[in-house]
Amino acid sequence: MEPVIIVLIILVVLVFIALIKTIQVIPQASAAIVERFGRYTRTLNAGLNIVVPFIDTIRNRIDLREQVVPFPPQPVITQDNLVVNIDTVIYYQVTDARAATYEVASYIQAIEQLTVTTLRNIIGGMDLERTLTSREEINAALRGVLDEATGKWGIRVNRVELKAIEPPTSIQDSMEKQMRADRDKRAAILTAEGTRQAAILTAEGEKQSQILRAEGEAKAAALRAEGEAQAVRTVFEAIHAGDPDQKLLSYQYLQMLPKIAEGDANKLWIVPSEIGDALKGLSGAMGNFGPMGGGSGGNGNGNGAGAERREKPSID
Repeated sequence: MEPVIIVLIILVVLVFIALIKTIQVIPQASAAIVERFGRYTRTLNAGLNIVVPFIDTIRNRIDLREQVVPFPPQPVITQDNLVVNIDTVIYYQVTDARAATYEVASYIQAIEQLTVTTLRNIIGGMDLERTLTSREEINAALRGVLDEATGKWGIRVNRVELKAIEPPTSIQDSMEKQMRADRDKRAAILTAEGTRQAAILTAEGEKQSQILRAEGEAKAAALRAEGEAQAVRTVFEAIHAGDPDQKLLSYQYLQMLPKIAEGDANKLWIVPSEIGDALKGLSGAMGNFGPMGGGSGGNGNGNGAGAERREKPSID
């Protein structure tokens, strides 16, 4: 009985192993290549799959999700004979598991080498300045070449990105100096523009201030002149209301003469003709009312007449 039990146990183990090899569970977004006696038979998709144990074998399991592969820096020579190191990142996706398995030995290595050669061809036609400022152009050109070349491998290149473009150290120092000089130049220009704008605003402010000051002075002078005119009219009206005689007016006229002559600038002043009339009126008034009033006659007999006029009040 013991040999029979051993045989049964062996058969159960073999059946269990056969069941394990018969049932193949493929995860989502994955595929498996099945070979029968070394020849491609079919591609297993996601889910539960049945294969013939010990006859069908799983050659390769492929992830169908989008993959990201960074490549190490590669030295590339530009058109102006400068060596730059460029880091690249490839975003690809397997669209045909069979082609990715049988059309190329290692599609990752193939994509890397194709990226390097294509990148050298593209950068070789650009100078350093254009290389540093044309990332989008380089990415588009690189993606077009890779997508066309990897299509027969069952690979679709979705995106190609340049992580970094590192020029030589000496070039970096020169670029930093140039950038620093450009920043200093822009700062000096901005400072000069600020100073110029401040000067313009200051001049405009002073101009406006002078205009306002002149307008204020003009208004003040107009108001003063209007006040003086009003004062003159008031005095004139008061004088005429008081009905002054010629003697008072002549006396007031003579009082104004010293004020006319005041000031260092008055080196020459013209006497109006009315002053003569005023002096005549004033001298007449003083002759009539003063103690020596008789001496103002215009002929030689005036002295005797004046004496007679003085004597009459003493006789009476």
